[in-house]
Amino acid sequence: MSNSSSIRHFLLLALADTRHLQLLHFCLLLGISLAALLGNGLIISAVACGHHLHTPMFFFLLNLALSDLGSICTTVPKAMHNCLWDSSTISYSACAAQVFFFMFFISAEVSLLTIMCYDRYVSICKPLHYGTLLGSRACAHMAAAAWASAFLHALLHTANTFSLPLCHGNALGQFFCEIPHILKLSCSKSYLRELGPIAFGASLGLGCFASMVFSYVQIFRAVLRIPSEQGRHKAFSTCLPHLAVVSLFISTAVFAYLKPPSISSPSLDLALSVLYSVVPPALNPLIYSLRNQELKDALRKLMRLCFQKHFRNIFCCRAFRM
Repeated sequence: MSNSSSIRHFLLLALADTRHLQLLHFCLLLGISLAALLGNGLIISAVACGHHLHTPMFFFLLNLALSDLGSICTTVPKAMHNCLWDSSTISYSACAAQVFFFMFFISAEVSLLTIMCYDRYVSICKPLHYGTLLGSRACAHMAAAAWASAFLHALLHTANTFSLPLCHGNALGQFFCEIPHILKLSCSKSYLRELGPIAFGASLGLGCFASMVFSYVQIFRAVLRIPSEQGRHKAFSTCLPHLAVVSLFISTAVFAYLKPPSISSPSLDLALSVLYSVVPPALNPLIYSLRNQELKDALRKLMRLCFQKHFRNIFCCRAFRM
């Protein structure tokens, strides 16, 4: 038995028991993280450099890419380090920082997905008011509100969680520091102090989910009233990527936290945590780029300019040497 004042580090759940599987998981995590960095980095560069993409939809997509980069950079590097060096420890301060940043970026992602849903709702259901409701100032205010609320939410949870006395060891049943697994280590009834922040976060999450459901009900009703098949296809093509991202993120996270205890197992919990914390940041850029022709054109143009600049530099260096 120990308390939080004597804990200097936590023990994370190992992704594999054998050395070969640890190296395999390291390679898989490396591939996923590189795909997430490349995909989200390309989206950020394309939106920032493409002036024709300076619209509310792509502005919020840029913010979503930033949150995806932040979330995967919070959890994956430590997991890769543990797999490579056959370790499972994380310091107390590093665990607190990981909890804060993971909550920060995940909360921001939920808020941004809700705002992007509202953007699609206004675009399809109220196109004449689009410029008024989603002007540049309104978009900046909504993005700032999303990041600020995420910061306060993460700060509240982190401060409250790490102020609890821990009396049940330091072994976490997760490959990264996560609040529910830390609460399992808290002393008897001390976890009740966390119920307030949890209720607050749950109410925000349910509010975001209800807003998404309402928006998509109105969107589908409006799209089905469009007489042109081409018009319906265009409207659906702008909504389906967002709907796919929302479904993947929310369904895996909800199932991970609300699944019956009878089907719970370490391997299933680990697989679900990877699905909602690691996979979405890598898949989101692919989902959005495959369904959005403007973004694909901007990415092609950006890559073409990069290749031209690279080959021009090589040619200049060779000519200078000659």
